[in-house]
Amino acid sequence: MDPVAVYIHTPFCPSKCGYCDFNSYAMEGEIIDRTVAATVEEIERGRHRGRAAKTIFFGGGTPTFLRTDQLLRIFTAVVEAHPPVDDCEITSEANPGTADADKFTAMRNAGFNRLSLGAQSFKAADLLRLGRVHGPSEIGEAVAKARDAGFENVSVDLMFALPGQAMTAWDENLKAAFALGTEHLSLYCLTIEPNTAFYKQNLRGQLDLPDADAQTRMYDRAVSAAAGAGLRQYEISNFARPRFECRHNLCYWHNEDYIGYGPGAVEKVAGRRRTNIKHPARYCDAVENGKDLACESESLDARTRSTERIMLGLRLNEGMPAAGLREEALQSLYDKGWLEREGERIRLTRSGRHYCNQAIVALI
Repeated sequence: MDPVAVYIHTPFCPSKCGYCDFNSYAMEGEIIDRTVAATVEEIERGRHRGRAAKTIFFGGGTPTFLRTDQLLRIFTAVVEAHPPVDDCEITSEANPGTADADKFTAMRNAGFNRLSLGAQSFKAADLLRLGRVHGPSEIGEAVAKARDAGFENVSVDLMFALPGQAMTAWDENLKAAFALGTEHLSLYCLTIEPNTAFYKQNLRGQLDLPDADAQTRMYDRAVSAAAGAGLRQYEISNFARPRFECRHNLCYWHNEDYIGYGPGAVEKVAGRRRTNIKHPARYCDAVENGKDLACESESLDARTRSTERIMLGLRLNEGMPAAGLREEALQSLYDKGWLEREGERIRLTRSGRHYCNQAIVALI
């Protein structure tokens, strides 16, 4: 079988950020050891064992919150179950507040070759409001530790449209990020999600959020600044130096198959998607007792596959094939200036990226 993308979810964090709706938990102690053991057991008895990995991605949560021996125990199980192809991209997310030089060196020696650092902001007030555990200076220190450990592919995440954020502050954040010289940058607009602390604060009128026009200006400023810094936009929220695009995420955006392990991990293989039990304790119970790990499972029919092809493909700067899309819907988007065509492919224009969701709905 063809090599596949492999994802490992590590759900633990030093704290739960106010905006975060990911499957993450501020836990410590025995539950972490137990979850590591359960994740290894899931991998070792996995039904896709033996299929080669073209990318491996440790996400979370904060994978580097694990002790080095715990993280490498999972890593060893993954590479034994899914032998990496030559030049396999092997990524771990990391929090600058949990950056450890010895850990980074051990990870690099084991085979990790890419780090994704969740910086979010270089402003102390922003980081405090977001609930991050690191300070501004620790971001640069984390990049330096990664370089010293031998990582030549480092990404940084930034968020914009934060509470009270002005354009001048956003410009300063962009300047600080580009000064680090990383190979990749991900930029995300703050979204207020249900079941988060920010959602409750927003309902009470406690968040002074930039309006839609300000968000648009911040995004456009970032796109221009990234280009000036030598980072090419290849997806709505992602920018990279040539050949440093995140290959794992490109598997998602190209709507390819992927395998998932760990609490809450999602897997899509052969037209079927399944999601693991999310809470670490319940996940561990299921693994230890040989029970089905899926809390959700669905067969992807033709309409769902077509919808997801549009939702994912349209995010890419390279666009997607126009074949199978309704000509009248395409024409309406051409007329609005949101979409352009080159040969057999369509893609959003720069202005059209602000209306990505509306364009997707029109094409679906």
